[in-house]
Amino acid sequence: MRGGVPAAPVLRPAAVRRAGAAGSVGVVTLSLGLSVLLAALCIAALFIGYTPLDTGQVLGGLVGRGDPRVVVIVQEIRAPRIVLAALIGASSGLAGAALQGLFRNPLADPGILGISSSAALGAVIALYFGLSAAWALALPVAAMLGAGLATLALYLLAARDASTLTVVLAGVAISSFAIALTSLAMNLSPNPYALAEMVDWLLGSVKDRSFAHVTLVLPFMIAGGALLLTAGRGLDALTLGEDGARSLGIGLRRLRVQIITGTALAVGSGVAVSGGIGFVGLVCPHLVRPLVGHQPRHVLLPSALAGAALVVAADVLVRLIATGPELMLGVVTALVGTPFFFWLIMKTGRGAPV
Repeated sequence: MRGGVPAAPVLRPAAVRRAGAAGSVGVVTLSLGLSVLLAALCIAALFIGYTPLDTGQVLGGLVGRGDPRVVVIVQEIRAPRIVLAALIGASSGLAGAALQGLFRNPLADPGILGISSSAALGAVIALYFGLSAAWALALPVAAMLGAGLATLALYLLAARDASTLTVVLAGVAISSFAIALTSLAMNLSPNPYALAEMVDWLLGSVKDRSFAHVTLVLPFMIAGGALLLTAGRGLDALTLGEDGARSLGIGLRRLRVQIITGTALAVGSGVAVSGGIGFVGLVCPHLVRPLVGHQPRHVLLPSALAGAALVVAADVLVRLIATGPELMLGVVTALVGTPFFFWLIMKTGRGAPV
């Protein structure tokens, strides 16, 4: 104590470095394990579908040799579906980890900012006015425009140095407004076929997607992922509170803008081509956090890999379940995520660490 003021804690650089190194080893080990799991799931997904294929047919289809029908199945149906599922899962898992670190709330999820709902509204508008029938990529482009407008609103708010709570409340308001407009469009749908398209899209799926969709969203996902992965230092500082982060030289306004923009690019582009696939960003950080510790920086990459593996596995599952019409991917992730969400709420309410 000096004059009644507690003395600043003595930092031990060697101990800090050792703790950071231990965490890094855990991140590397877990990331390698998740990468192997993801690769195994992707390989398995090439063999699973309505047309049974053996190893020789799959390998031949990948290099463009053999039966032309098999080449089409492997290269134009299964491969883009797998790639897109992995990209969407990775983007959602990474965004969820970053948002939980930013808001310091274990229940944070990409959907809370209204970006997913706004992307869904853009896609529904394209379906409502028949734009998707005139141009195959009108639906994802319109969805990305919707996500962009929501991001712009949040960006303007965050740029004014609004508090994190204000940004969250603005996101909830944007989400509610977008959902209301989506419901209105469905209610006023000009014909039952357009309504059926809207419902199917909102349920979320990666079936019948092509590499054109992958090419469309990949630059946005890469840019968004880069913004989120490079926010680790700021997120670590935020564990000390906003005042503590400022004392370490972290610009909170810049950090909020960086994470909001990264989430919009990564998640908004995914919603633009797949529809609603929820709860991945909520579940994955909690699956990896006990294995790498609670330092937000260490959770980012493993959450992305876990998200990719989870969505690819869920997409394999919908092809294995014989239900006549294929189950929608968003339904499967919701069935897994909703009980997990309730468990988190109960655990948080009891004051247990999550």
